[in-house]
Amino acid sequence: MIGWLQGTIGDRWQEGNRSWLLLICGPVGYELQVSESLWRGTALESPIAVHTHLQQREDGQQLYGFETKADRNLFRLLISVNGVGPQVALGLISGLGAVSLLQAMAAEDVKVLCQAPGVGKRTAERLSLEWRSRLQERWKQQGGTTPLRLVEPVAESQELRATLEALGYGPEEVSAAVAQAAGQGLDPEQPMEEWLRHCLAWLSREAV
Repeated sequence: MIGWLQGTIGDRWQEGNRSWLLLICGPVGYELQVSESLWRGTALESPIAVHTHLQQREDGQQLYGFETKADRNLFRLLISVNGVGPQVALGLISGLGAVSLLQAMAAEDVKVLCQAPGVGKRTAERLSLEWRSRLQERWKQQGGTTPLRLVEPVAESQELRATLEALGYGPEEVSAAVAQAAGQGLDPEQPMEEWLRHCLAWLSREAV
């Protein structure tokens, strides 16, 4: 499994609504499909490091590239939902961003989810249902007994930990991220969204 690549951009192009990069790593060039937001921030011959997901298809293999580990893990969660393919997942991540996307799914905000290309009402409802089910299960495993809410004020909460661990981060990584956010003076009364944003930003910088 190819999980991470570092190199320089040898070529970049778009085909319809799909964005591509040719990443040169030594004597090897990898073709990566990426989100439009990541593609727009690149330039030829510039250095770049990406987290990757390799998908086996009937007609071969496809490699997808992501700016952060959180985006890559979120992509994997999205494509595990019935009816959500890679193009829809990339559109959601590109159009909404990880934090806003998590917030919309947890809040069952179908209107926001439907803003992403290729996402209809049924798909949005399925995303919300399956994500909340997984997050609730993760929270119960950590001892939570009341319904999970991502809109309440938070300091170092079980809800925040459940969300980050659902994205694939380990307990030690989560503890470090929360401690870093608190150390930066983030107000304990700030909503979950702000804590999540700070933690994801720090974890993304740490992941190489």
